[in-house]
Amino acid sequence: MGRPRKQIDQVDFESLLGLQCTLSEIVAFFDNKLGGCSEDTIERWCKRTYHASFAEVSAKKRDMGKISIRRMQLQLAEKNPSMAIWLGKQYLGQREHVAVEANLQVEDDPITKALKESGIIDNGLK
Repeated sequence: MGRPRKQIDQVDFESLLGLQCTLSEIVAFFDNKLGGCSEDTIERWCKRTYHASFAEVSAKKRDMGKISIRRMQLQLAEKNPSMAIWLGKQYLGQREHVAVEANLQVEDDPITKALKESGIIDNGLK
């Protein structure tokens, strides 16, 4: 007979995933709370509870955290123009169009001057 299974709280687990915690961070949380926990323990618990690996569960449950982040960003954008601009660029494809005008005068270029003085070029190659 093996030792008793660790009692991982599903609400805590899903809250940690919502906060975008990694497997090692979740292990540290439950290790502290339960007095011992490993990555294998979390993997086995996920298989029993969700019938899926930690990676699969994590991918699904972390999306709830992303929704919370998005909600906070949108609320912040109401008061912060920089956040509104950033969100527009990220999600709406908005861009700043900067006109760049170059006025190059080859004659003023130090390399061109040196080549002319040495006789290597004179309005083109010799």
